[in-house]
Amino acid sequence: MHRALDLGVTFFDTADVYGTGHSERVLGRALSGRWDEVVIATKFGLTFDAAARALTGQDISPGYIRQACRASLERLGTDHIDLYQLHVADAPMERVDEMVATLEELVDEGLIRAYGWSTDDPERVAAFAKGPHCAAVQHNLNVLHDAPAMLAVCDTHELASVNRGPLAMGLLTGKYGPDSRLPTDDARGDSPAWMTFFKDGRPAPEFLAMLDAIRDILTSGGRTLAQGALGWLLARSGRTVPIPGIKTVGHAEQNAGTLLHGPLEAAQLAQVDEVLQRHPR
Repeated sequence: MHRALDLGVTFFDTADVYGTGHSERVLGRALSGRWDEVVIATKFGLTFDAAARALTGQDISPGYIRQACRASLERLGTDHIDLYQLHVADAPMERVDEMVATLEELVDEGLIRAYGWSTDDPERVAAFAKGPHCAAVQHNLNVLHDAPAMLAVCDTHELASVNRGPLAMGLLTGKYGPDSRLPTDDARGDSPAWMTFFKDGRPAPEFLAMLDAIRDILTSGGRTLAQGALGWLLARSGRTVPIPGIKTVGHAEQNAGTLLHGPLEAAQLAQVDEVLQRHPR
């Protein structure tokens, strides 16, 4: 994380439920004394038992939102959260006004600066955007999975588009091929229903074929495959904020190297659409 910071990475996304609190603590230690250099995004709404390291359900009541916010602040070791995101993708629409009111109170109290929703439903995003300090939506977006409706709602409501899965769960790094098999202790190896890019612990053949078809476009100009995929996101919209994961210094350096190459060119975006037989924008 320190290497990423030194290379110009300033947005860090986590959640209270990641590692049942562990992720926030690690992030807090890494960023101690450097809070003015970064934007911190975390999430709320899923409940967990930290001692058992297990998820227990969800809670979006005003009382729990306040409790979860203060607990995240303590784990992070900071006095405010830059972007506080609802982590329950399908939370009921009838609860939106109540949640927005609570989040606005947290803004007024200086505990958070802005809020958003982690969801792939444009209707829910539009409803949340009624809040004066709603600033972002976190949603699935990568070169293999475009999301024009979500980007349109971001434009309409002037929201940042925080891109979940920007490297398609690692598929867009080029590390995995048809013979790859992920272990069962890896979420991709277990392959739950939402894991579209991997099936039965293997890369989905249809997405491997798509990747092979656009590989040369993404690696143009000396980019790595991952840098090309991130460059596509930067070119796709001026609102995009990709959040690729990093496990090593090398990952941090490769991801940050995208900034040196910059976005893909408009002609390259059009070429990707043509090769993948997507409707032009």
